Amino acid sequence: MGRQSILKSIKTNKPELVELQTIDANLFFEDIDLIETFKSNVKLVGGNIIELNQADLDVQIKELYPNVNKIVALDPSSKLGTISISKDTDPHSLETIDLAIIKGEFGVAENGSVWISEESFPIRVLPFITNDLVIVLSKKDLCENLHIAYQKIADRNRTFGLFLSGPSKTADIEQCLVIGAQGAMSLTIILV
Repeated sequence: MGRQSILKSIKTNKPELVELQTIDANLFFEDIDLIETFKSNVKLVGGNIIELNQADLDVQIKELYPNVNKIVALDPSSKLGTISISKDTDPHSLETIDLAIIKGEFGVAENGSVWISEESFPIRVLPFITNDLVIVLSKKDLCENLHIAYQKIADRNRTFGLFLSGPSKTADIEQCLVIGAQGAMSLTIILV
C-alpha cells in the first residue's frame, strides 16, 4: 500500500468530529491547605522546597549551593547572577551553567508542578541544561489542580511553556532510578 492510498483510506474513513465535553471544575474542588499540599507533592516528586522571606533569598541560595560559580539569575529578586543571557545567546554556550534561578508563574498543589514559560527565561534550554535549578514562586500564586491551571494558561500568548515537577528523572533503564537523566540534577522551589 503506497502513501497516497494510505492517505486516501484515512480521509475516506475519517470519523465524525465529536464535541469535547464540558467539565465542571467545581466538581474537583477540595478544601485543602494549598501551601501544605503543594509542599508535600513537591517533596513526593523529588524536589526541594523552602519557605522564606524574599529578603533572605540570595543568602539561602548561597547556603544551598556553596560551590557554584556559573549562575544565571533571571528572577529579579536575586543578585547572584554571574552570567548574563538574552534571547540572542547561543544555547550551546550554556552547557557549563551550574545554577539557574528563574521565576515561576504559578504552582499546582495537586501535583507539585510549576508553570514556567519563556517569558521568564529567554533560552528554552536553560531549565534543562543547568546542573541545578531554583524556581522562585510566590505563595499567592498557587492553584488547587490542573483544571484551574489550564484555565489560567488558556488565554496566554502561545509561546513556549511547561509544567515542571521535580528534577529530571527516569527509571526505564534496568528499572533503576536515575536523577538528572534529561535535565537538572536538582530542583529547589523557594516559596516567598
